[in-house]
Amino acid sequence: MSIIRIDDIAFVRFRAPDLAAMKAFLEDFGLSETPHAPGRLFMRGTGSAPFLHATELGEPGFAGFAFRAASPADLEMLAAAERVPIEALDAPGGGRVVRLIDPDGFPVEVVAGQAAGDVTALPPRAPWNNADASARLRQVKRVGKGPAHVLRLGHGVLNVADFRRSEAWYKARFGFLTSDEIELQPGLAVGAFLRCDRGDRPADHHTLFLMQNPKGASFNHAAFEVRDLDDLMSGHDFLQQNARQAVWGVGRHILGSQVFDYWRDPWGHRVEHWTDGDLFTAADSPHKTGLNDLLGVQWGPNAPAAMA
Repeated sequence: MSIIRIDDIAFVRFRAPDLAAMKAFLEDFGLSETPHAPGRLFMRGTGSAPFLHATELGEPGFAGFAFRAASPADLEMLAAAERVPIEALDAPGGGRVVRLIDPDGFPVEVVAGQAAGDVTALPPRAPWNNADASARLRQVKRVGKGPAHVLRLGHGVLNVADFRRSEAWYKARFGFLTSDEIELQPGLAVGAFLRCDRGDRPADHHTLFLMQNPKGASFNHAAFEVRDLDDLMSGHDFLQQNARQAVWGVGRHILGSQVFDYWRDPWGHRVEHWTDGDLFTAADSPHKTGLNDLLGVQWGPNAPAAMA
């Protein structure tokens, strides 16, 4: 049994020496600023989360993930079990936060009580036609140009020093379930895609992916859901036209099934656009597979060495 069962990922934190440059990249990526206080940058999507991406001034680096507790009562249970205080969250939306450090030294926050932001109405979009059904009749389709529309933060990925140690730590506190476990050979697991335990409510194929890395612990990437395939592709074109650094894409993953597109921010941190991912409930069983499925694609370019 875990201490609590988190409901989702909430936001990701970074440090950077130039907040204006980070803001410009994230606007190209499809986020918009939520003003708060000097010296820190908070960026949000079109959904109700008050922010998804936070940057503070400093030497460039990853500064941690945050998960959303299902209720303030869960936050109190976690704080009592870990013997740490509950603090006010000084960020857009307010709320309260418990701060932990995982086995590799990564900061992990758990938040509750954030005030929802206003949902941004997306421009109307004509439906898709395909060979099975034609919902668009006597109407043209025009996608438009510009950044993708980021709806929400979907998942985070960490390279860890000891997979089993990290897996045990995250599962014991947050109730994660395994969707797919990665084995080098039968019986030798080196990573896993972990999803939230929401009972009968569907959850993303993964909210957290942990992968043992011989080079040691490091940030791998954070992934943001966009509206649909047209949105992802128009966002790809916009980033490309603005000379942003592409990493991998566009393609469709095997594990999780997402259509993906990876980019680097000005300091090399990888961020992903994705759409059309798998959803499971707590009743769905875990699977085991290998590196070929992890790095393979259903269609699209092969994974570059930079993704390791």
